[in-house]
Amino acid sequence: MSEHALGPGEAADQEQRPPGAEFPGDISRLIVAASADGIVAVDENGVIRLCNRAAEQLFARPAKELIGTPFGFPLVAGRATEVSLMLPGGGERVVEMRATTMTLEGELFHVAALRDVTRRRQAERELEAALERQNIVVAVAAHELHNPLAAISMLTHVLQDEQAALTATQRRDIIERIAERTARLQLLVRKLLTASRIDAVGVQAASERVPVLEIIVEQLADADERSAEVSVSCTPGLESVVDRAELSTILANCLENAFAYARPPIEVRAAERNGWVEIRVIDQGPGVPESFVPHLFDRFTREPGAEQKAEGTGLGLWIVRNFAQANGGDAWYEPGKHGGSCFCVRLPLPERGSHRPARGLAMPIARSRCGYTPT
Repeated sequence: MSEHALGPGEAADQEQRPPGAEFPGDISRLIVAASADGIVAVDENGVIRLCNRAAEQLFARPAKELIGTPFGFPLVAGRATEVSLMLPGGGERVVEMRATTMTLEGELFHVAALRDVTRRRQAERELEAALERQNIVVAVAAHELHNPLAAISMLTHVLQDEQAALTATQRRDIIERIAERTARLQLLVRKLLTASRIDAVGVQAASERVPVLEIIVEQLADADERSAEVSVSCTPGLESVVDRAELSTILANCLENAFAYARPPIEVRAAERNGWVEIRVIDQGPGVPESFVPHLFDRFTREPGAEQKAEGTGLGLWIVRNFAQANGGDAWYEPGKHGGSCFCVRLPLPERGSHRPARGLAMPIARSRCGYTPT
């Protein structure tokens, strides 16, 4: 029996015959007529003897390289299986394989019809991953919402209790505690909504020239009394080409991480470095265990024992890296030189030759809020 590839012009004979029948005449027309998918005919020794052009495309190899080589997959007539084809360039293609057995010119052959299902399987895996993330989001939300809501409910009942002899100071303290827990809930909801938006539509940065110091000060103003623990150094007039809202979110999450897990003093340093805007948030906390560093920016991951230090979702740093990378930069961790942690963000500078900002502060800093040192 001759061995050759099958061309598209050989598909004229569409006559159907039962499996196992003997087919005299032109073998190539028979094979192409069997299916529009990739077709390979394998002899009893497991060696490829025939293939069509669709099979060449699936294997990403010409027929002259396929014919005469071992097929490499078990063939069971009447059973559909999935196999992964390793491509010459190192990629992988998932195909659904259906096998039949037939006699061609007196010789027993296994004929495999191969259909590319790579995209379908990828879509299914993405759907499974999305459902798993959704389940995790629900579990995290339920866990993290429970304690603040329970505390708010208890404190509200205390305020409503007419028999509770509360002084004005005690009432003010309870109201402040309710406000604090409400703020935590708002932060949690913002992170969950941000994560859901990233999953749904990705990160769609609307870049503009943004004064870096201005955003730092805005975030410290939102930190209330905690901003007294922060000192800032920033190159005067430093700007980045970035989505303003996403830069705000990046800084907010970095600062929140430092406030939650570290010890003061906390430093925020922003400067031009190696052609980038580089922002560093440095603290004097215990640092991050080396074994956990590779997982710092993963979704829903927290350092072992972190639950005992502070409430959290494990989303903040994941959001930081996603936004940094979407804006053309990156985010990473470095251990502090004298202990503690350093969380770094790199973002694009404006193009050279474009309008340069005037030297000086982007906006005044109230020294009672945070220390400021121009660099």
